[in-house]
Amino acid sequence: MTNISTTTDIDTTGLDAATRTELEAAVFRRLVSHLQGRTDVQNIDLMNLAGFCRNCLSNWLKDAADAKGVSLTKDASREAVYGMPYADWKRLHQSEATPDQQAAFAKAAAEPH
Repeated sequence: MTNISTTTDIDTTGLDAATRTELEAAVFRRLVSHLQGRTDVQNIDLMNLAGFCRNCLSNWLKDAADAKGVSLTKDASREAVYGMPYADWKRLHQSEATPDQQAAFAKAAAEPH
């Protein structure tokens, strides 16, 4: 699993830590809401284009909880990102990956990041 830095190159001059955290949290919630509404976008497409997917977001959420000593299960973190139990989302929205998608995923996974 990739460790995600909590620092960015975004100019936050003048923002106190609490405000910055609030803004970052709002952006995360908006991203999650956007992805919940875009069930047509498959995780493999996100991985192939951006190098992360809904599962990555849920894993990062769990990692952050673990780092803070907050109890959060993998299932609960996935439900927070998917907006429903993961098994339900897969049944309702996940299609079988095409050979082209699988090939692109295999190529991207083989390249150093």
